[in-house]
Amino acid sequence: MAGFHVLAGAQKTVAHPKVRTVDFADIVDVLRRGLDDFWEKPSHYVFLCLIYPIVGIILITWASSGHALQLIFPLIAGFALLGPFAAIGLYEISRRRELGMDSSWRHAFEVLRSPAIPSMVAVGAMLMVIFLAWIFTAQALFVWIYGPVVPESFLGFIGEILATQQGWTLLLLGNAIGFVFALVVLSTTSVAFPLLLDRDVGAYAAIQTSARVMLANPLPVLFWGLIVATLLVIGSVPFFVGLAVVIPVLGHSTWHLYRKTVIAPGVRKRQSKE
Repeated sequence: MAGFHVLAGAQKTVAHPKVRTVDFADIVDVLRRGLDDFWEKPSHYVFLCLIYPIVGIILITWASSGHALQLIFPLIAGFALLGPFAAIGLYEISRRRELGMDSSWRHAFEVLRSPAIPSMVAVGAMLMVIFLAWIFTAQALFVWIYGPVVPESFLGFIGEILATQQGWTLLLLGNAIGFVFALVVLSTTSVAFPLLLDRDVGAYAAIQTSARVMLANPLPVLFWGLIVATLLVIGSVPFFVGLAVVIPVLGHSTWHLYRKTVIAPGVRKRQSKE
């Protein structure tokens, strides 16, 4: 029964939330609202999100010392795959601010009291599997092109990538495959975690609702994915320091993306531009 609750959720009456269509202006408004949430207390959120650049530096150090320089870019790109789960606490802050409640940074941890936390963990585990599959795929692609030889220096590896046919093959195929992984995550979790925080509908319904949001709004959601990818790249250079700002802005924005695209219970129609 516990496993069924994780999959199906507790709120049977809202197991299949209705979605609405949005446009590009709505996506821009989502980002603006996320910035508004961030600017309320930016220093608090930066402090809360320092864990992301720290983890990034640890991963890069591991890759450098473990003769796995070829995995540095896949690890950086992997932040986009794990981002929806990493920002759970920020959704709670945006939810509380929307309700006029205290939105101090410490309330980010109240998400741990949510009855839907098992479902969130289940979807988070799915993201971790996708992340690991991406890393193994990236390594397999490198070995397929270069063989068992490992790069000796990061700058030398970059030069090899940009100056040889093998390097361009790796770059083009790697980005194409990475796009597929990112598209899977975007299609299945774009609003999954905010929905679970707001309504305990279960992991399956949360994933399904994200997929229906994508089907109803393919171009706006892809535009949102492009914004996320661009900001994550900017935040990752140099040394992931910018992620301490990018992650909270994207986290708050994702809550507003959910509010724009998923109709609240008992609401038949609501203007997308609130």
